[in-house]
Amino acid sequence: MLSSRMTTSHLRRFIDNIGEFIVARQLPSGAIPWYENGVTDPWDHVECAIALDMCGMHEPAVKAYRWLAEIQNPDGSWWYTYHDDQRKEPAKDTNHSAYVASGVWLHYVVTRDKRFLHDMWPVVEKGIDFTLSLQQPTGEVYWALDYQDIPWPSAPLTGSSCICQSITSAVKIAGTLGSDRPDWERATTRLAWAIREHPELFDVQGDNRRGYAMNWYYPVLTGMVSGEEAVQHLAGQWPEFVVDGWGCKCSLDQPWVTVAETCELAMALVGIGEIEVADTLLDWVLPMQDTDGGFWTGIRLPEEIIYPPDEKTTWTAAGVILAVLADSESTILNLL
Repeated sequence: MLSSRMTTSHLRRFIDNIGEFIVARQLPSGAIPWYENGVTDPWDHVECAIALDMCGMHEPAVKAYRWLAEIQNPDGSWWYTYHDDQRKEPAKDTNHSAYVASGVWLHYVVTRDKRFLHDMWPVVEKGIDFTLSLQQPTGEVYWALDYQDIPWPSAPLTGSSCICQSITSAVKIAGTLGSDRPDWERATTRLAWAIREHPELFDVQGDNRRGYAMNWYYPVLTGMVSGEEAVQHLAGQWPEFVVDGWGCKCSLDQPWVTVAETCELAMALVGIGEIEVADTLLDWVLPMQDTDGGFWTGIRLPEEIIYPPDEKTTWTAAGVILAVLADSESTILNLL
């Protein structure tokens, strides 16, 4: 992948520059908003913390997780978005509540800090239990509760794929701490089965009417679809989503490509061994980096203009870090 063509020192400088962009936008509380004076959502916040850990910037990553621990709702959820540490959108997203497990497990993998794992265990446990409280008998997990705690009766395929991966991380945390959660393992099995065998269970409220790229590649990115089946799955809609020389569209109804989606697609490709194709995608989007280390969110075609105007999000920067480091375990170990 791209990082294999860089010297270790070049890669170190490149990754540090992006990580510093994220840290510069972290609030004193630990929250990582999308951009200055922007909202913070728990999922993208965790994505940024994961990227910081992968850079070796563990202190701000821990600060990010401590913030989540402090603001978690009693039922294990978080509000959909926050602004200046205060609730903004009052929905409770099941994918948001589960994703903390992926971040906490990754932090342990790269630091071996068992005290941190122990401290965050109650947060992870409550988050996963909230998420699974909305799992249906057929395996799928509903998207969210609204401000009146009424469920949204539909399960997004993208979120469900990510939830499955997050629960797997939570099971690993439990095992490391000497706990046993066979109920989580059974829930993961049912959810994975639903994703692989019953796609009709997902997005039943027209959640994917815009044709989101994430719905296309997330089952591969999270390992729900693998091997030759994954190769064929991505090939099936490649011409619809990928614009040659530019990257991956965010959705089929908009003429713009985004750095974050392109990076996630690259990671999905790495996961199934399509390294050269992933490399090409990254080559297309890396010129979107600005002088402060951040990346423009996307570009609108055919005008070739930055879109949304002047927007550089922390989660886009995080996606670049994760994609560039996705090529090999040895590269990651050399950076930590």
